[in-house]
Amino acid sequence: MNPYVLQFDEIDGDSLPDAGGKGANLGELTNAGFPVPPGFCVTTGSYRAFVETSTEMKGFFAQLNELTLDSLDQIRAVGERIRNHLRSLPIPSGVRAAITSAWRKKGIEGAYAVRSSATAEDLPTASFAGQQETYLNVLGEEDLMEAVRNCWASLFTDRAIVYRLKNGFDHRDVYVSVVVQQMVFPEVYGILFTADPISGHRSTVSIDAGFGLGEAFVSGMVSADLYQVRSGQIVKKQIAEKKKAIYGLPGGGTEIRGLPREQWKQQALPDETILELARLGKRIEQHYGKEQDIEWGWGDGQLWILQSRPITTLYPIPDEVRDSEKLRVLFSFGHQQMMTEAMKPMSLSI
Repeated sequence: MNPYVLQFDEIDGDSLPDAGGKGANLGELTNAGFPVPPGFCVTTGSYRAFVETSTEMKGFFAQLNELTLDSLDQIRAVGERIRNHLRSLPIPSGVRAAITSAWRKKGIEGAYAVRSSATAEDLPTASFAGQQETYLNVLGEEDLMEAVRNCWASLFTDRAIVYRLKNGFDHRDVYVSVVVQQMVFPEVYGILFTADPISGHRSTVSIDAGFGLGEAFVSGMVSADLYQVRSGQIVKKQIAEKKKAIYGLPGGGTEIRGLPREQWKQQALPDETILELARLGKRIEQHYGKEQDIEWGWGDGQLWILQSRPITTLYPIPDEVRDSEKLRVLFSFGHQQMMTEAMKPMSLSI
């Protein structure tokens, strides 16, 4: 087994220490037969080898350990210094050779998505996403190496540092892998929740969908259609006005484009594909045995699964209740103790 690079078919759900949360899930999905674009992970061993070439990181880690959640200016300053330092370091020759070899085997002419995969994200108890960087439509060896290095450096974004402080992770004990995945250019991209994240209804599949690449969602640039499916039927459609989308450029990178007026209020995903996607989401939930938050793309009649992570915000249901077909009423004594006054209509609506 290569200590620096692992193919998706060499990774499963137990590969978190080597592939991070995102990479472990993509390997697990690949080996379970779900439609995942092929790729490989630059392991946490590569990151450690890279960081060990620095003579300054020991001091930076000491500075990180002195930070507190209320010292946002210091967090911002220290994080920026660390990122700039790491971006200036060369990638060790052995690591670079392993990445280049894996990339050549996948195809040097193709475009790739390069995404960070930290060991403290996409966990069953802490699935906070978007802490580190993602680079889409990466072309060529040099751009790939730059994207990998930037992903390593993004372990020290302000958001990632704050997340670790809040959750009690030692900065020295969190590592980052990098997912290098053949790029999919979907006509439609979205997020699927196998349980309604708002109401907590376990039998409702909730789907957000919009045109183009998913960075438009992450940045909050566009609103998305909302579809909900229950018992194999579409029970809700909420069509958003979608004036812009993000698309790949022939020479690499992405751009924001305005959509034709006729697409603004067009339903992004056909009904039959909504139902197919909902069934696929439930199969993934069944595989993991837990409700999932799934990134997906659709193009040329093909659905692709780009990531799956557990939903950690749902009200917990005991296993004996979950497995029972009987209706149950669950009461939270914690809420009774803390909310002693009647709830006003606005509170109920929220």
